[in-house]
Amino acid sequence: MEHKAHILLVEDDQSLAFVIRDNLVKQGYRVSHATNGREALRLFDPAMHKLCILDVMLPQLDGFTCAGLIREKDSHTPILFLTAKSMEEDKLEGFRQGGDDYITKPFSFQELLCRIEVFLKRSVKELVNKRDEPANCYRMENVFFHYPNLKLTVGDEEYSLTQKEADLLRLFFDRKNSLLKREEILTTLWGDDDYFMGRSLDVFISRLRKYLANAHGLEIRNHHGVGFQLVISK
Repeated sequence: MEHKAHILLVEDDQSLAFVIRDNLVKQGYRVSHATNGREALRLFDPAMHKLCILDVMLPQLDGFTCAGLIREKDSHTPILFLTAKSMEEDKLEGFRQGGDDYITKPFSFQELLCRIEVFLKRSVKELVNKRDEPANCYRMENVFFHYPNLKLTVGDEEYSLTQKEADLLRLFFDRKNSLLKREEILTTLWGDDDYFMGRSLDVFISRLRKYLANAHGLEIRNHHGVGFQLVISK
């Protein structure tokens, strides 16, 4: 069987980890398994791992802390949280720490596999798109956004974006000066427009505004109750 991507699975429940790992291997994926946050940091290799699956409740280092430390080493590798928690604030914290998505226990393997394939297909598409950089690079005033590399430069500052941050910023640049309704953004980026995803969107908007604080002639405006608009001053 041809091997697919290499995934880092961080789960301390040995039974659940065995089921996930066994099924992923059957699907052709390579899997590294860690049972705690510190072991995960030792194993993580951005040149090798194409996706991280992190349980939130981990010994030694919890999943949120582990994700934040992974993001200090690498901003590109997608992070998918496994969480038994239903509290909205806990899920939002995962996004604040650089997570790209979450899945709530209990879940079916097919649901997990679907989430994984969405991220990995997007990564392959981005590698192809690098050959056509003008369609994926944006320069305005003192801002340069290189989508394929998830890099944003504002003046003298360079930021490494997460995949979701880059996807959202590209959507704004592609539709600059147009009002994007909340439900349109949510459906495009998350495939859902429920209340929790709306709160998640606010977290990502806040991050982008922070990055663009010193941008000349660019601002993300909030149209209360409707949506957002990237305004480019002429």
